[in-house]
Amino acid sequence: MTTPTTPVNRLRPRRSCLAVPGSNPRFLEKAQGLPADQVFLDLEDACAPLAKEGARHTIVDALNNGDWSGKTRVVRVNDWTTHWTYRDVITVVEGAGPNLDCIMLPKVQDAQQVVALDLLLTQIEKTMGFEVGKIGIEAQIENAKGLVNIDDIAAASPRLETLIFGPADFMASINMKTLVVGQQPPGYPADAYHYILMRILMAARTHDLQAIDGPFLQIRDVDAYREVAGRAAALGFDGKWVLHPGQVDAANEVFSPSQEDYDHAELILDAYDWCTSEAGGKKGSAMLGDEMIDEASRKMALVIAGKGRAAGMQRTSKFEAPEA
Repeated sequence: MTTPTTPVNRLRPRRSCLAVPGSNPRFLEKAQGLPADQVFLDLEDACAPLAKEGARHTIVDALNNGDWSGKTRVVRVNDWTTHWTYRDVITVVEGAGPNLDCIMLPKVQDAQQVVALDLLLTQIEKTMGFEVGKIGIEAQIENAKGLVNIDDIAAASPRLETLIFGPADFMASINMKTLVVGQQPPGYPADAYHYILMRILMAARTHDLQAIDGPFLQIRDVDAYREVAGRAAALGFDGKWVLHPGQVDAANEVFSPSQEDYDHAELILDAYDWCTSEAGGKKGSAMLGDEMIDEASRKMALVIAGKGRAAGMQRTSKFEAPEA
């Protein structure tokens, strides 16, 4: 495992994580103009076996010569059970390391798979003279074994930035009775994904990582996408995959606070700062309108305000200290 030589921002905006086939130059070009927070160029499921080698070089060219301004740049390599993984990592990182933010590792089943990727990245960075530790890792949880081992996975490397739910492979791995990825299986009256999502979320928050929900394959049903995304957002997830340009705006909206909530959070922070100050009487709690606020209120407000700021939201209200 490695320690970055300089502080690295591991909490990047990831409301919308756009999947782009690494073998399709047209899609790679189009993705640069979409308002997704993150784009991951895919060498795994989106690439046919015979296209993978060429796609590595296509991705290197796109990373080096494309305009990815404002986006987190990620490449999803093949998983360690295949014979493609090491060459995916070497070709992409040696070729475009300075223009790459993270490597996404699919089908992670234990911590050693993350450690192996960390070690390989370190060797490449040292060999190429890149900043050691700059490139992050995203771990995709796609089966029962990965979920059972998720706490060890989450602690496996300081490079780790996110834990991602991979629903399609996960559903198959536990024999879930449905063919519609992301929707509830027939015959179960509650949320069949609640435990899985909460387990991922708890491991992520324990280790200060982000939690990302996976794809919804009914790409033209944006209303259904909003509903599924809203479930993950309500729990506290940071974002969700998008497979089609039509899902991008929905993801950005669902995983951002409303203007009303954002304004209220900023007012709570201002009011708490004032009431604990000398001018405010050094009080531990105060009233904001009809609402009592205290340190717990401040912590909750920080979450909402942070999401709003990351989304580029602007305040529409201003705190005014009460008259003495």
